[in-house]
Amino acid sequence: MLLNRLVQLAARHGASDLHLAAGRPALLRVRGELRSLGGSAGGPVTAADTEAAARALLPGDDWPRFLAQGSADLSRDLEGVRCRINLLRSAGHVGLAVRLLPAGAVSLESLNLHPELATLVEPEHGLVLVSGPTGCGKSSTLAALVQHVNRSRAAHIVTIEQPVEFALQPARSFIRQREVGRDTPSFEQGLLDALREDIDVLMVGEMRERETMRLTLDACETGHLVLATLHSSTVIEALQRVVSAFPAQEQPSVCAQLADNLIAVVSQRLVWRDDPGLRVPECEILVANTAVQSIVRQGQLFKLNTAMETGGRSRMWTLPRYRQWIESKSDWVLPGARNARGVPVARGGGDEVIEIQPEDASLSDIVSELEKEG
Repeated sequence: MLLNRLVQLAARHGASDLHLAAGRPALLRVRGELRSLGGSAGGPVTAADTEAAARALLPGDDWPRFLAQGSADLSRDLEGVRCRINLLRSAGHVGLAVRLLPAGAVSLESLNLHPELATLVEPEHGLVLVSGPTGCGKSSTLAALVQHVNRSRAAHIVTIEQPVEFALQPARSFIRQREVGRDTPSFEQGLLDALREDIDVLMVGEMRERETMRLTLDACETGHLVLATLHSSTVIEALQRVVSAFPAQEQPSVCAQLADNLIAVVSQRLVWRDDPGLRVPECEILVANTAVQSIVRQGQLFKLNTAMETGGRSRMWTLPRYRQWIESKSDWVLPGARNARGVPVARGGGDEVIEIQPEDASLSDIVSELEKEG
């Protein structure tokens, strides 16, 4: 129950992450900064606390599997908050890293993304890549794009994720969400299966390995709309990472595949803004027009910055141009702002996220205080 209470506390204070390690105070990440619960006077989480939380999350055979592997990824609803949880062993004890996901039905509007991103999933086949560093909201953006397809046309959508972060409810589309480790042994097997499942849209939670990238590119060539994420800091780095994953002799053919199938690359990061009082995504967007296709085919990816700078008419966005749009935006959607139908609504300016300062109370005191206030 301690984990549930701490997740509730983290959500109330606008935290994006919660970290628990044996012998240390619980940590929250608020506005991109780590803040301690407990302070210098104590309040450490015990090894018994973290093990009890992990055992509750991993019933049956999952617990021995975690002990053997040393880590586990899963998603759960805790106190009404959707969480992505990584369990790990560190210094002989169990630790938890918990990501608090956006509440409610995720959409481009609720994530404060530019509405033009919706045009990226209008084609019926091709590849859309969403990239960025860890914790920048890639999975949320990907889910929002899938939701746009779900609400706009009849399609068979299959997602392959590790873990499933957002439970997507069918609207106009038929959705199957497969979790690696639970529903399929690997991303590679899930991709092979998907090509036999009469799909229209395929979402790949993350491209890490070369074989995953190869099968993802092959899925684009078979006439499907494919959306995928990978870690990188810029649009160019995203494409370079895909190409460099293959041996040198294969890279020209990979560039040709990308040129033929690429729809767009979105690279994003989260930045704090005081006016709405939350972190918002800041993007650069490459759209594969004729000039971009030629550059990618030739493997001259360093030229893509120039293509983005001159590609405004093709709905490309450099970071400076996107920042200008952010500066002009006033209809921010804040967490929890919904109308009577439960749809996220925009509000200008607004509520400030509570800032957590180090406290001298023990962790149990903090949790007890939370229960009194609740």
